[in-house]
Amino acid sequence: MTSTFTTTDGAEIFFKDWGTGRPIVFSHGWPLNADAWDEQARLVAEHGFRAIAHDRRGHGRSTQTWGGNTMDRYADDLAELIETLDLRDAVLVGHSTGGGEVARYLGRHGSARVSKAVLLGAVPPIMVESETNPEGTPREVFDAIRAGVDTDRSQFYWDLSETFYGFNRPGVIASEGARRAFWRLSMQAGIRAAYECITQFSETDFTEDLRRIDIPVLVAHGDDDQIVPLHDSAVKSAELLEHSTLRVYPGGAHGLYGEFRTAFEADLLEFLKY
Repeated sequence: MTSTFTTTDGAEIFFKDWGTGRPIVFSHGWPLNADAWDEQARLVAEHGFRAIAHDRRGHGRSTQTWGGNTMDRYADDLAELIETLDLRDAVLVGHSTGGGEVARYLGRHGSARVSKAVLLGAVPPIMVESETNPEGTPREVFDAIRAGVDTDRSQFYWDLSETFYGFNRPGVIASEGARRAFWRLSMQAGIRAAYECITQFSETDFTEDLRRIDIPVLVAHGDDDQIVPLHDSAVKSAELLEHSTLRVYPGGAHGLYGEFRTAFEADLLEFLKY
């Protein structure tokens, strides 16, 4: 089933709702949409869970919003989705920017309706380099992303798909289909929302959100992630979380593909069991 709901500020949010059972809510990465989670949503639904995945505002089939493209609003949209469907005992699963959305939701709205969370290749605690985060990614990298979206986003997204999946590594057989799918989903994002989200995923500080989280969190990350480097993200997040399990995937890139996908899906199902 697919449907939409309207947020308190008037944005229409598209979501998928598959299966029955304990709700597993997926938040996607930038600049994709809920379709990026299709394989995992089908997997959990076929294992007795209810899979729910939404298109972030400005992305995919949701309203191409002019305003409200902020991490706080993303988290509030997630909260309104959860409340609209009256979800209880939910598990939140966020990839990349979606991992930031999950962390901000839990820091901002608490865990009354949520019992577990998964952060996959997630951007917390904070990506950008600064005096307080010297190991971070230089601001010039994000300026280049902004320039790519601004000048020729179609070519930029196509080029990004290569490093997203690690297809630029020696010996890795690239999938043109995966790259085309990434490009297709990316081009569905509204340009203003995509552009403004770059600042949100790179400069938002999730440190205090992570410290507030009081539920078990699986922190999953590939050790060859060229988009969100492991040691400035997952390693630090696991240390800040009260109840965390860190799972590092040798050779894993940023996007789920191949052996990385297989291993993560096995860990995800295991984490959902208890």
